[in-house]
Amino acid sequence: MDEHDSKRVLVTGATGYVGSRLVPELVEAGHRVFAASRSESGTEDYPWDDEVETRELDIDDDELVRRAVEGIDTVVYLVHSMESDDFVQQDREAAQRMASACADAGVSQIVYLSGLVPEGELSDHLRSRLEVEQIFLDGDVPAIVLRASMVIGAGSTSYELLRRLSERVPLLTPVPRWMRSSIQPIAIEDVVHLVVRALGAPELNRHYDVGGDEVLTYPQLLGTFAGVAGLWRRRVLVPGIPRWVVGRACAWISRLPVSEVSSLVESLRHDMVCGEDDVRRDLLEDGYRYTGVAEALRRSLDDHGAPGTSERGDVQAAAATDPA
Repeated sequence: MDEHDSKRVLVTGATGYVGSRLVPELVEAGHRVFAASRSESGTEDYPWDDEVETRELDIDDDELVRRAVEGIDTVVYLVHSMESDDFVQQDREAAQRMASACADAGVSQIVYLSGLVPEGELSDHLRSRLEVEQIFLDGDVPAIVLRASMVIGAGSTSYELLRRLSERVPLLTPVPRWMRSSIQPIAIEDVVHLVVRALGAPELNRHYDVGGDEVLTYPQLLGTFAGVAGLWRRRVLVPGIPRWVVGRACAWISRLPVSEVSSLVESLRHDMVCGEDDVRRDLLEDGYRYTGVAEALRRSLDDHGAPGTSERGDVQAAAATDPA
């Protein structure tokens, strides 16, 4: 990379699932990376710690946000607050705070990883993501928003939910009839590639729908995972199961947070597919091919190599620093 193409990049959520895999790719691409953390020692457990600079950041603290973006060219925003009851307000205020600080500091670009926005009535989770992206797109700093579908990769909440349900539910798997909607999964490898590529297009200010080449129903995705994992599972469509019951049951079986699982289950009543494909024209590297669903699942199940957060590892793989 030419030194004029190298950017000073602040990654918020650097120790999260996507951020921890994005950072080594940004370093390898020749960028100077600043990993945002609540403490200066917050990244020391990550294999890329010695290759980045750490900046203290509390997204709810105006002064820390302003200090964190000083001298930065691009901010990659990977912040979502799903744990609290007032996460919609928290996300809104955090985005407004970041947008204002970036404008004042002369940041040239914001890249925000969001989620697909389906038609119809949206859940609080999806409405919040849409509100955050609109704050950035309406702001003074050009923003690229990547609306990703379900992200496949060991350690991601959606993948872990799929894996744990497939492995822990017995041979006969009940699937609610309303879960037959279509989804367009994308591998974490491809998400990271697009975020890195977005840094080369700071003049753009728009959102992009991002999904892989395959569109499946959720039962088909369950079947694909079972085939890759060598499991025999028979899926039976069951009518009349309320979404809140399914959400709590899936959280209990998977031992994942109820709030996150319920949000994911709620989204399954929609068709989560791309409405446009401009990202291939504007951002995707020439000749780049998206990872197939079966391949992404197979590589995510392989735990014999280096961690997914290492430059030597497969980005699809798990890491010891992934959320429990």
